[in-house]
Amino acid sequence: MLGPAALATPLAELGADVIKVEAPGGDYGRAMTWPIVEGTSLLFLHANRSKRSIELDLRTPEGVEVFKELARQSDAVVEAMRPGALARRGVGYDDLKTLNPAIVFCTISGYGMTGPYKDMPSHGIAYDTWAGIVKPQRRDDGHWVIERHVSIGINAGPLYGALAVCAGIIQARATGEGAYFEIAQSDAAAAFDWYEIESHKAYERPQSEVTGNKSDDYERRPVATAGMKEGVRYQVYEAKDGRFVLFMASEQAFWRNFCEGVGRMELFDKWPGSKFADHARNNTELQDHLREVFLSRTAEEWVRFGGEVNTPIAPVNTPTNLQDDPQFQARLGWSDRDRLGAEQLPSPIKVVGSELPEPTMAPTAGQHTDEVLHDVLDYDDERVAALRAAGAFGTAP
Repeated sequence: MLGPAALATPLAELGADVIKVEAPGGDYGRAMTWPIVEGTSLLFLHANRSKRSIELDLRTPEGVEVFKELARQSDAVVEAMRPGALARRGVGYDDLKTLNPAIVFCTISGYGMTGPYKDMPSHGIAYDTWAGIVKPQRRDDGHWVIERHVSIGINAGPLYGALAVCAGIIQARATGEGAYFEIAQSDAAAAFDWYEIESHKAYERPQSEVTGNKSDDYERRPVATAGMKEGVRYQVYEAKDGRFVLFMASEQAFWRNFCEGVGRMELFDKWPGSKFADHARNNTELQDHLREVFLSRTAEEWVRFGGEVNTPIAPVNTPTNLQDDPQFQARLGWSDRDRLGAEQLPSPIKVVGSELPEPTMAPTAGQHTDEVLHDVLDYDDERVAALRAAGAFGTAP
């Protein structure tokens, strides 16, 4: 696979041979954003692990020719620039499909190939603000700032793209025909937050057509997770040790199990709730009782209790203490810092009965240029030397 973007990272982790094509001097992402780990950004180290890197100057005919020969033998090409950037260099989809009719081409960009924003410059957070995910926060001094949030677009976009590439390769192997996909990270951010966006749209319809839950007497509550603030049987509670747990006894059976387990059946008798999705919305009297109950045990004890009596209680971790959670230690853990250049989270994909390939450190710029040309294209030393002298790799003659 010929692909420079984070889109190819999950594919590389699954064993695909991903060749990152870099302009002479390397990807500027190597020095972009913080933290910088021994001279290279953590962002780059994570997004480019398990890939090989070659440097090609696509401003030279020799560089273009090497790119075409690599594409001829590849399943897919990923364009991680503004759409059309590769076409302007003579290696767009129409150029490559004449060489390899089964090629899968995927271009991933900020706002996509169409629409009034298609040519606008942007950065990752723009896709989250565009999708309505980031809520501006006002400081005490009156200035508005970006609030802490999970960056969605730059993560969701590559995942949708990787899914498209896999589907395209399956089609190509079955029919001999490739495909041309385009992904906008802004679209992906909205798609990941579909529940909130679609709920607001649904509420534009009259109350006679769109209502709330049966357990809320069909009254509309705020959409998506905003409606969780009013919950009581589905809510966060502070534990004895100052940590928090998430209580999720919205089903009547779980609520009964909890009340029996803590010896407080009078709570169930007074507020039995309904069979499903009953959060005891706005029942502050019950919430006062539950606050007292949850302060009687530590967070770890509550999580264990939930498993013992069959009622859902989850830990509320932070990015810094997640590593101490036994579930994290059993399933994820940290990568070997020496292997990848920094402690990183592994792929969340598990292969039952087998193991994924061991990830490798993100490459230095052009680290595998000679190796790829020898192994993939079967160039001999003389030809590689001639290309280097011609400036195909950015070294002027």
